[in-house]
Amino acid sequence: MLEGRVVIVTGAARGIGQAYAARFAGMGAKVVAADISPCDETLAAVKAAGGEGIGINLDVTDMRSVAAMAERTLAAFGRIDGLVNNAALYGALKGGKFEAIEEAQWDAAMAVNVKGIWNCCKAVVGPMRKAGAGSIVNIASLAATYGMPYALHYTTSKAAVIGLTRGLARELGRDNIRVNSVAPSAVATEGTREFFGAKHDKAIETVRDNQSIKRTLDPTDLVGTAAWLLSDMSAFVTGQTISVDGGTVLL
Repeated sequence: MLEGRVVIVTGAARGIGQAYAARFAGMGAKVVAADISPCDETLAAVKAAGGEGIGINLDVTDMRSVAAMAERTLAAFGRIDGLVNNAALYGALKGGKFEAIEEAQWDAAMAVNVKGIWNCCKAVVGPMRKAGAGSIVNIASLAATYGMPYALHYTTSKAAVIGLTRGLARELGRDNIRVNSVAPSAVATEGTREFFGAKHDKAIETVRDNQSIKRTLDPTDLVGTAAWLLSDMSAFVTGQTISVDGGTVLL
């Protein structure tokens, strides 16, 4: 499905990003695993899948770091076909009533989850325009499509991702660059456990009870949707937010 494509995955050191990188490699993509943390485990998974990839240290809030990521990708593979904007501040955030959220936490969520995606899109659009095509997949969340309370910094940041996706899709359509987003429910990852803390089990149970499919979302459940959006099989799809939430939000 992704044979020969060069795909950047941000936030690839663990969890969902690691699953994307490894599975895309197995589909024939050349993978750039980018994260502020080391991606050694992810690159080992890419190799085990029979794929080719490189790891890049990345701070999505720093445009210089993001530009360097794009430059290294072009130096290694000569092109950029796809970008999965998966990097997000989640597990490190502290939830609670909206008036109790600290300003620094609000600003950090917006810097990583919104500005970070904006930065990464800016870095890849030039090479994609030159190639005459490209696909950007932004990772939103059930928090935005459902309206998750007691985490308004995270919920608002993910709602902004959906707005950014729609507006950018209209801007870039003439360049044959597609922009879509995926909105998963709570995924069985370390980040989810860190975010909910002592309330994790109860929170996951509540999410699961609201789903039509009564099981917890696994990172691998998201791979097919993202791969489809990166491939030519979705060549006429742009500006969309696809919920992968077990049938919670029915659009």
